[in-house]
Amino acid sequence: MTAVTFTPETFIPKVGVTMTPTAASHVRKQLAKRPEAKGIRLAIKNSGCSGFKYETQWVDTPLEDDQIFSIEGVDIYVERQHLPLVNGIEIDFVTQGVNSMFEFRNPNATAECGCGESFTVS
Repeated sequence: MTAVTFTPETFIPKVGVTMTPTAASHVRKQLAKRPEAKGIRLAIKNSGCSGFKYETQWVDTPLEDDQIFSIEGVDIYVERQHLPLVNGIEIDFVTQGVNSMFEFRNPNATAECGCGESFTVS
């Protein structure tokens, strides 16, 4: 495994984060059930066989270093340290059979593990 070094304090996203209308509609419905939530957080955790995984969480209190992307009435919070890994990502909400889930289309991901839970960037 190769170590990747990012300097988040100097990274300025050129594209940012996008969300499909289907995903935005789903998040708005869920936020309506949680009046204390200000939006949704897209976080990256070290995990899995490929190195990183996506994690979503409701945001009640923003962090100081959050970058906020407002899309179709949804605020998406991303910590600045994660911006190099998610710049240009599109978040979708898909249904496959009886399962519904977020799907992440990340142009920075160079590989994904077989189960689809984690990804690598180079």
